[in-house]
Amino acid sequence: MTAARYVNRPKAGSECDCTPALTVSPQFVLGLAVGCALCVVAIWLGYPLVIAAIAGRRSSVRPASASPAMRRASVIIATRDAPTDVAIRTANVLASDYPAEQLEIVVGCDAGGAWRPEQFHGEDARIHVVRGDAPGGKAATLNAAVAAASGDVLVFTDTAQRFAPDTVALLVRALDDRTFGAVSGALHTGGEGRSGLADLYWRFEKWIRLQEARVHSTVGVTGAVYAMRRDCWRPLPAGVILDDVYGPMDLVLRGHRVGFLPDAVAYDDRRFAPAQEFRRKARTLTGVVQLCAWLPGVLVPGRNPVFLQFLFHKLLRLLTPYLIAVGGVAAAVWLASVLVSAPAAVGIVVLSAIAVAALVVVANRRLREGVKMAVAMQAAVVRATVNGLRGEWDVWSR
Repeated sequence: MTAARYVNRPKAGSECDCTPALTVSPQFVLGLAVGCALCVVAIWLGYPLVIAAIAGRRSSVRPASASPAMRRASVIIATRDAPTDVAIRTANVLASDYPAEQLEIVVGCDAGGAWRPEQFHGEDARIHVVRGDAPGGKAATLNAAVAAASGDVLVFTDTAQRFAPDTVALLVRALDDRTFGAVSGALHTGGEGRSGLADLYWRFEKWIRLQEARVHSTVGVTGAVYAMRRDCWRPLPAGVILDDVYGPMDLVLRGHRVGFLPDAVAYDDRRFAPAQEFRRKARTLTGVVQLCAWLPGVLVPGRNPVFLQFLFHKLLRLLTPYLIAVGGVAAAVWLASVLVSAPAAVGIVVLSAIAVAALVVVANRRLREGVKMAVAMQAAVVRATVNGLRGEWDVWSR
């Protein structure tokens, strides 16, 4: 708590000068540190536990029984990657366990990219390559690709991943339940036997999305593996960053549900350094800020049926670095105030413990990389905040 008190300061020509001095008690500083810590715990642990408890025994979206005839599916790939990389990706999709006559691939090459449709030499007639709409960017490229597609179900993916053989079939069959306008698959990252901080975070994220889908809808889908009914598609605004959040949230606002199907799998074996992860997260988090400005209905509780999920899953997470900073400073001030009045031996022990902990992190490569990644991810939030305040939305990069 704060308290104003008078401090006697002798001054020349007067007996005393009573001026108010504002002091902050150690109890207030400690309470501030604890309050910030509790807020972080509520956002990252409390909300997941509550949404899981609400989900209870509700079932997630699951594939319907096999249809007499599979509906026509169009796999949509918006890309800036080289034609050779696109060829590898399309070959993987064509190897899917899906009726060949009911499957097509539409590749949209970004209008601002380095190559044109005529430079792609695909041998399979089911592959169609189109140029993205102006002014370029992923959203405009997706719009052009969907316009050229003929399928009843649109299956979206990116160039760098690969599908399991049954992924397309599982996504298409899941949408036989017309309660759902879209359904997300699960992206497996990092490769077998590897579990860095980013990989652990992504496993946690998939678990939360499953719980949200059981309650109503997952907040956003995985852009590398999701499907949407063609009659639910609406062209994306040019320049939108998070097509895989904007589209699904627009569906939810229109009364549809968005499911999550963990059995429909895509794999991504790439590993990203902290600097790369920073750029990726800054882009996606900037997209969250942009979404609030471009699709304001998500901020209206009466209109958005998953408002609380959006609030805790997307918005309040943006407070994390600021809560950590304020709480850390408060904890340091409190500790300093305690050590000032404590015996010298206690101060030596505490400072030695802090030094030892720091040395352990520096000496252990796994811990060191984990700290770097954690710092990069929180720095990305700050960068996204700056982008949002400035209205800087042109952040799509490979």
